[in-house]
Formats: sequence, structure tokens, C-alpha cells
Amino acid sequence: MNAKEIQKLRKKFILIATVSFFLVTAFIGSFINVANYVVTQQEIDWTLDRISEDRDTFDEEDEPRKPPNAFAVGEIFAPSYQRNSFYQFTYDADGTETAYSASRGNTFPKESVSAVAEEIRNLQKDRGRYDRYSFKVTHKDDGTTSVVLLDSGIVLYSRLRLAYASVGVGFVGMLITVILVVALSKKAIKPEIENSQRQEQFLTNVSHELKTPLAVIRSNTEMQEMTGGETEWTQSTIRQVDRMNSLIQNLVMITKSREMESKSGTEKIDVSHAVAQTAQDFQSRAESEGKTLTQQITPGLELTADGSKIRQLAMLLLDNAVKYCDENGTIEIRLEPFAKRSRKGVRMTVSNDYAAGKDVDYARFFDRFYREDKSHNIDTGGYGIGLSIAESICAQQNGSIRAAWRDGRISFICELF
Repeated sequence: MNAKEIQKLRKKFILIATVSFFLVTAFIGSFINVANYVVTQQEIDWTLDRISEDRDTFDEEDEPRKPPNAFAVGEIFAPSYQRNSFYQFTYDADGTETAYSASRGNTFPKESVSAVAEEIRNLQKDRGRYDRYSFKVTHKDDGTTSVVLLDSGIVLYSRLRLAYASVGVGFVGMLITVILVVALSKKAIKPEIENSQRQEQFLTNVSHELKTPLAVIRSNTEMQEMTGGETEWTQSTIRQVDRMNSLIQNLVMITKSREMESKSGTEKIDVSHAVAQTAQDFQSRAESEGKTLTQQITPGLELTADGSKIRQLAMLLLDNAVKYCDENGTIEIRLEPFAKRSRKGVRMTVSNDYAAGKDVDYARFFDRFYREDKSHNIDTGGYGIGLSIAESICAQQNGSIRAAWRDGRISFICELF
């Protein structure tokens, strides 16, 4: 994992931590506010019911509530009378007001409250809230109607205060969490970035150091052939030296591709032309091996990318397809427009006949040095790192690559943006 991939992982961690904190805070805040609403509404409804049923009994029981035991949860959440101002109006069957009463601590004059009571009576609702008043309308058997208004303004304001406080505390908490997570995650990944850089530097140094002894071995072997003649063993040594040199070049290519993941050199290119040109270069090779290469490339597709990387991607996939295509099989490269979540890009698919691919673990194809051939037969000339480089190129292009097998054909699908 290189520095850029570690930074991507860090951003994902920050996003996940922030979303998790937001969800937990939202749940806790919602639970507290809902619980407060339910308890206070239950107290309002209970108070209205007692006043409507028997005003005298309510007056007798309307005493200050004693402080509850700190651990008596049931007592704390049990409903009690709302000790706010209330007003009660009684109307006969004709709608004429026949009686009026109010609590000892009523705040508003009868005239203003009477107008509210008339509005409520016309609402055709038995219970609810009108402005700052909670009300209950009771139709009695004798034809009279009772309207009880409870001034619940204090409760409404307390609900709003709790809601605003919850939102404020949640916002501040989330802001502090983001700041801490960003700062701590940056400190946490610093050793990983340094370790990644050391690994890449080590790979570059080792690749460089290996070239010298291999050059000496090849020179000595060639000198031996000049003096003693060519033998099976000298030819085998030269082939293995060439193979090692090729492997070193691939390792250096991986390191360089990771070091040059910056898009500073990108520009808008004709992807169709680049891919078609690369495919044309493989046409004669496929024919020489008795295989057929076909192209289905939509012309004029453009992409902001590094043209050399796009050509390298097509080359790697075509090289892999030619190597592992069944004898006398068909290879196809397809390029078409593609869109995903409002992002426009291109999809490149390289497929070939591969009858033995039914039970293959395609997820591991992109692991370095992985080969499905357990014997690691060198006849095909592969090292198991070409697809790893292809995956790296797709990642640099904010895209993805996957492998799929169906009806005797294996396909590598690249989505590039």
C-alpha cells in the first residue's frame, strides 16, 4: 500500500468516524427529545382529563410535587399535573357560554381567552393545541359542551430549548470529533507512509543492485560459449538471466507507477485512438499464434488521462489475453461510453476464450506474483504482476478493474473516469 492509498484509507476512516458519531448523536438526541415530548404531553393530557372530569378534585390534589428519589426512575418519568394556568368554559346546546372558571394563577384576561375558546370550539376537534394552549373539548349527555384550555407555553419553550441545545451540542461535538480524528489519524498513518516509502526505495535499490551480477553472469556465459562452444547449459543460463532482467524491469515498473500516481501530466486524449492503435500492434502477434483478435471500439471517446498509461493498460490486458487464450481461440477488445452516478467515463473490456476458467478464484488475479498455474510454468513468460500493474493504473484513473468468466470466456472489465 503506497502513500496515496494510505491517504485514501485515512479519508474513508474520517468519513466513517464522522458519520458514525453523527448517527449515534442523532439517535441519542432524538431519544431524549422524544422521551421529553412524550412525558410532558402525557402530563398535559392527564391534567386536561382531570380538570374536565372533576375540577374540585383537581384543586384538592393540586399540591407541589415532592422531589423524587434520584434512583426512582419510574417516579421521575411518572406523569404529574402541569402547574400552569388553565381556563374552563361551558356552553349550552345553543352555543351560549353558561359558565367560566380559571386557575388561581391565570395569566390572561377572560376576554382574550374566550376568543380562543370560541376558535377552538369551531375546530371540531376534541383534543389538540392552539397557539400556546393545549385544549380538550368534552360533549356531555345533557347537551352542554366543556372547553378546557391549559397554558402550555412554558412546556413548549422548554421543548424547543432542549431541541436547540441538542442540535448545538451535537454540532459542536461532531466538529470536535472531526478535528480530533483528522489530527490523530494524520499522526497514526505517518509511520505507515514512511514504511511504504522505505519499501519502495528498497525495491528500487534491490532491482538496481541485481542488474550488475546478472550482467556479469551473462558476460561470463557468453565468453564461455566463445571459448568452449554453445551448450544446452549455457543457453539455459542466458535464458534465465534474460528472464531475471525482465522480472527486474517489471518490478521497477511497479515502483515507478506508484511514484508517478500524480495526475499533473494528464490531458484530454482520444482514448479510442490510443486503444485501437495498441490493439493493432497485437494483431500480427495473435495471428502468428493462431488466434483471432477483434475490435469493437466506439470512435471519438475522450478522457482526461495520461495517454501512456492508457496504452500501457491496453497492452497489459491484450498481452495477458494472447498468452492465456485457448488454442485457435478468439480475443476481443471493446471500448464504449460509460456512466455511473452522474460521472461519465469509458469502459474497456478485454476477453478471450478460456475453457478452464470455471472454478478459478478471479479475485486473486490481481495479487502480485499470483498465477493460476500452480506449477508456475514459465513457457508463457508471465510473472503474475501484469494484472497488478493494470489494477494500479485503473486506481490512478479513479476507476476499477474486475475479472469475470462466462460460457468459456474470461473478461477483464475496466471502468475509467
